Amino acid sequence: MSKSISLALSSLFAASVLLSQAAIAATPAAPETSACAAKALSKDGKPLAGAAKASSIKKCEAEAVSASGCTAKAVDKNGKALGGAAKTSFLKKCVADFQAGK
Repeated sequence: MSKSISLALSSLFAASVLLSQAAIAATPAAPETSACAAKALSKDGKPLAGAAKASSIKKCEAEAVSASGCTAKAVDKNGKALGGAAKTSFLKKCVADFQAGK
């Protein structure tokens, strides 16, 4: 009985590994095409990596938000300031449109 349980568990594990690998292979990698990711360079002109890259991108996006006036535009139809996920979504789209030159 324990052999059949062991066999069933190992089969389930193998199937889950195969399915997860197939899902990973089918998921396209998110390309870093944002303008801020392209500007994440060191003083030598080499691409940044890790925490330095994340910090550079975060700073660049914050500057883009303030430069574009997106924060001031983040209001609902009643004129109240957006908050939470709605604000985050609005700012993300607004900054992307600003960086694309729209």
